[in-house]
Amino acid sequence: MSRYTVATDGACMRNPGPAGWAWVGEDGRWAAGSLEAGTNNIGELLAVLYAIRDHAHLAELHIQADSMYAINTYRSWMDAHARRGWKTSTGEPTKNADILRALIDARDGRRAAGMPDVTFEHVRGHAGHRLNGWADERAVRASQHGDRGLGAIWSTDRGQPLLDVGVDAPKAGGDKVRRRKTAATAT
Repeated sequence: MSRYTVATDGACMRNPGPAGWAWVGEDGRWAAGSLEAGTNNIGELLAVLYAIRDHAHLAELHIQADSMYAINTYRSWMDAHARRGWKTSTGEPTKNADILRALIDARDGRRAAGMPDVTFEHVRGHAGHRLNGWADERAVRASQHGDRGLGAIWSTDRGQPLLDVGVDAPKAGGDKVRRRKTAATAT
C-alpha cells in the first residue's frame, strides 16, 4: 500500500473530564485509548500521536482530522512552542507540552528514517464522513470507559476485531459526549 489513510478524533466528557482518543484506518484497523482525566484537545493530539507512532513503518501516512487545533499544532504550533522554550506567545507555559514533545519526536523519527512527513486533510466532523464517524465512535466509547475509571488502550494490534468501515458507525451513546465536545474549548 503506497498511501495509508487514517481518521483521528478525540472526545471528552465535561471538558475537562474523562477523555478518549482514536484512530481508524481505511482497512478497519483501529486503536483507541481512555484517560480518567483529560480534555478534548488532549484526546485530539493523542489520536494524531498514536496514529503516527502506530504507523511508523509506513512511508506515506495520510491523516484525516476534524480538529484544526490538532492539524495546526502539528504543522506549526509545536515547533513555535519549542523555539520559545515551551512558552506561548504571551509567555504562559505551553499546555500539553509532553504530548507536543512526543509529536516532534515522532515526526523527527520519520524524517531520520528518510520518510516523508505525514500529510493532513481537514474533514468536517459529524457530517457523514465515514472514517471520521468511526474515529468519533471509538473516541467517545473510550471517554466513557475513562468515566468509569478505566484508563487503557485497545486496538486491532492487541486482539480487537477489525471494524467494518464500509458501513456507518453506530451513533448510540455518543450524542451527549459529542455535544459537550463540540461546545467546549478548554485545552
